[in-house]
Amino acid sequence: MMNDRKGRYARSRLGSLESCAAIIYLLGFMPFALAAARPNIVFIMADDLGYGDLGCYGNEDIETPHIDALANGGLRFLDFHSSGPMCTPTRVASLTGKYQHRFGEKFDGAISGVRDYHSGLPLEAITIAEVLKDRGYTTGCFGKWHLGFLPPYFPSKQGFDEFRGLGSGDGDFFTRVDRSGREDWWTNDERTEEVGYTTDLITNHSVDFIERHRDEPFFLYVPHLAIHFPWQGPEDPPHRQAGTAYHEDKWGLIPDRSNVYPHVRAMIESLDKSVGNILSALKKEGLIENTLVVFTSDNGGYISYSGGFENISSNGPLRGQKSQVYEGGHRVPAIVSWRGRIDPGITDQTTISMDWFPTFAKLAGASIADLQLDGADLSPLLFDRYKLPDRNLFWRIRGNWAARSGPWKLVYANGDMGLFNLDEDIGEANDLYRERPEKAKSLQEAWGQWNDDVNRSAGRFK
Repeated sequence: MMNDRKGRYARSRLGSLESCAAIIYLLGFMPFALAAARPNIVFIMADDLGYGDLGCYGNEDIETPHIDALANGGLRFLDFHSSGPMCTPTRVASLTGKYQHRFGEKFDGAISGVRDYHSGLPLEAITIAEVLKDRGYTTGCFGKWHLGFLPPYFPSKQGFDEFRGLGSGDGDFFTRVDRSGREDWWTNDERTEEVGYTTDLITNHSVDFIERHRDEPFFLYVPHLAIHFPWQGPEDPPHRQAGTAYHEDKWGLIPDRSNVYPHVRAMIESLDKSVGNILSALKKEGLIENTLVVFTSDNGGYISYSGGFENISSNGPLRGQKSQVYEGGHRVPAIVSWRGRIDPGITDQTTISMDWFPTFAKLAGASIADLQLDGADLSPLLFDRYKLPDRNLFWRIRGNWAARSGPWKLVYANGDMGLFNLDEDIGEANDLYRERPEKAKSLQEAWGQWNDDVNRSAGRFK
């Protein structure tokens, strides 16, 4: 039974009012900044947005005033990483607080609408939505799921009260047809139809959710499809039609393959408008001072793509792109804002997607000690600028991998091993593997131990 399987996070709800004893507990054991009514949490995740795609991260061409304002009023991360360099892995880690590899090797990369169409994130997984729902939060997911293509592997079975969006990894921004030619737009567990541009629809449903639940704590997860292909801005034409497969023609109608940038720029500016509308809704409803807002990306951007596609996204000074274990594949924008609670600033502390789970749980006052998470609670950094404990971080995809310890990063990619000091060489251009063999050996041994550990965890899902 699902209730037995989920244990005490089995979708049960607490009342909306806390007891006096619980309030005293929170006041006594939580930092002052957190000792308030449970905050609303808005978690916005862009898709394929590169480290250099926003004004607040150095882009001087694309207009992103709303995201830039969020960064100016919040904490901007310079060394934040997606847990994987592709879509599905980061979504698994963000929602479970664990390395995605613990749920099986197929979550190393993006799950396939052909090979994995009838499977998804194991239902045994406990998500942050379930934990927050257990704390009395109303939970909504609007956008790209990509953790299962069909029910029962949908948000409704992973702690979300409401879902509107697509189950697959990509869909036409106008027709909502996936690359296999299937109509892919859902209301909870039922296919539905809507007219409009996908980014706008996701935004409208998110705003509606805020307005309907303004009087209760809520968790709003907004996993945008933008800027994933098809590369379609709001003024570009529809591309896909139901009944036709687009595996060999998945990118949209791009007149000049050597310059995809104009289409992507329009998508980014539409995404920025979405963030502005969500923030405006919070302000309109008087919620901005009791809402934590997070904006990030699921992986780095594409710079080029097979088939002659060039000038797509920007990863700034970073080497590599989406799907790769160099920094361009997984160092991504991240902004956290809570007006009046989090002081504006910049941090260069190393953080990662799976840290969101324990951080959100802490804000909600949830006990998660028995969940054995891999992520770290970021609240000491957010509210007091404390240094986080030292830890190693790891990435793995398609036989390639990377290990990070402090400034040192060991990369194994396409048969080559490289060692880099990111404090001195953020572009991973100066390979120190031969100069520092002891450091390379230490990181390789750490990666081997981690790899064995996550593989043991994954064994139960085979």
